[in-house]
Amino acid sequence: MSTPALTPDARRRLYRQMLLIRRFDERALGLRAAGEIDGVVHPYVGQEAVAVGVCTNLTQRDRITSTHRGHGHCIAKGADPQRMMAELFGRVDGYCKGKGGSMHIADFEIGMLGANGIVGAGLPIAAGAALASAMDADGSIAVCFFGDGASNEGELHECLNVSALWRLPVVWLCENNGWATATPTAEGLAAEGPSAFAPAYGIASDVVDGNDVEAVFEAAGRAVASARAGQGPVLLEARTFRMLGHAYRRVAPPEGREAPLLDEWQQRDPIVRFRARLITEGALDEAAAAEIERSVAEELDEAVRFASASPVPCPEDAFEGFFASGAA
Repeated sequence: MSTPALTPDARRRLYRQMLLIRRFDERALGLRAAGEIDGVVHPYVGQEAVAVGVCTNLTQRDRITSTHRGHGHCIAKGADPQRMMAELFGRVDGYCKGKGGSMHIADFEIGMLGANGIVGAGLPIAAGAALASAMDADGSIAVCFFGDGASNEGELHECLNVSALWRLPVVWLCENNGWATATPTAEGLAAEGPSAFAPAYGIASDVVDGNDVEAVFEAAGRAVASARAGQGPVLLEARTFRMLGHAYRRVAPPEGREAPLLDEWQQRDPIVRFRARLITEGALDEAAAAEIERSVAEELDEAVRFASASPVPCPEDAFEGFFASGAA
């Protein structure tokens, strides 16, 4: 199944989406260091091509689940940066009314079923979402983003098995950035990568350069089309790299990875790489690139203003939303 070629306008939109994700996380890290926001920030910097390349193939009805490093998935699926920023600020206009913070942003209206602070916890949720799609027979699918660190979790194998048995319309999308916090994948996983599990379950699989947004778009397009056509689940492994530390509080975490490795991946920065390609091929020029940068900065300035102006939650509202409407 082939993926339609991207128009110049579509390629520029991919670039802007990646840049928006990058600048959102950079802004969040700066605000965290300044004490403007609390909690822990897990930056997505370096992996933007995966979220954008995948989610560009999805409709609003399609559902995704995310990880603790979920800002990129949220933005790529269409979440509002203003409400996201308000959530990081712990304010009532945030997606979870300030109660969830960075790791728990969700927007069911756009099919974002939630980021999750528990490693691998999105896997069974995605299996359930895919089952709902199959039962509704509405042509929608589910996509589950998970990291290589979740490959050791039992939920992955349980979900691969049940999705294969029931031929669920789901794409299992591993963002293999090579490190589970401080453990290299090679030291925590006997297989070369999670895609090696697929044959045991009779699941189609593919491996893609996760730092090439167009390659991700094409590979994800094939996987999404296959799942949507009723051909069962697909396991897609995007090999990428986390360019910053695992998690940030007021200070940066220690960097345990060697400088040559960091330098090697810095040369493969997905945004710098795609920008250069667009300029070389005439789809973007320096003036247009500067205008995109300006508009992204303006959008994030407005997000910070919105978050700062949003009220702090009242203590008496602490249990609001804990129970379904009408529940005792």
